Amino acid sequence: MSGVEFAAGVGTVFLVIGVLELFDRTSFALIALSSRAHALASWAGASTAFAAVTAIAVSIGAVLTSALGPARLGWLRVAGGLFLIGYAAWLYVHPETEESPHLRDDRRSSFVAALATIFVLELGDTTMIFEVVFVATWGWLVVLVGGASALVVVAAWNVVLGRQLGARVRPHILARVVIVVLVVVGAVTVAYGLAPGAFPAL
Repeated sequence: MSGVEFAAGVGTVFLVIGVLELFDRTSFALIALSSRAHALASWAGASTAFAAVTAIAVSIGAVLTSALGPARLGWLRVAGGLFLIGYAAWLYVHPETEESPHLRDDRRSSFVAALATIFVLELGDTTMIFEVVFVATWGWLVVLVGGASALVVVAAWNVVLGRQLGARVRPHILARVVIVVLVVVGAVTVAYGLAPGAFPAL
């Protein structure tokens, strides 16, 4: 593969994966999480998760998809949705107070929350499947570079949006917004896992 072909492949994968992820439910979950968490740690956690999932997609994604089959991939999505709903329930039961330390100052918790959330949601997601398909056309290196780069950039954009939201909304209102967003995204993810045909755009 020539340098021009490599660049064209990376650009194509970057554009397709980036646009898909920009409007994916994972992005909305990351925006909600980063609105109340440490920005850089959230981005690092999300980027690590995106890179890990991309590595899985380009190395064993095709084999994994074939072995699990559509039904079990659906259960991975259900697990991701339940994780978000459970996290929303935890936030509801343990609301932040003025005296409690804010998650924005806890880098480790922010990193872990973003890493776990994004990793679970991205396993078997549309972007991962696209990356698996692209490997057959462009090769693993092109998909790894283009896909991972796109997802890291989208993660940064989501964290910036979340940070702006967190700076403009009062903490107790923001907490309610985050809980609602997580529950809605989680419910849609569960429904998508149980009946993917009902959500052709996801």
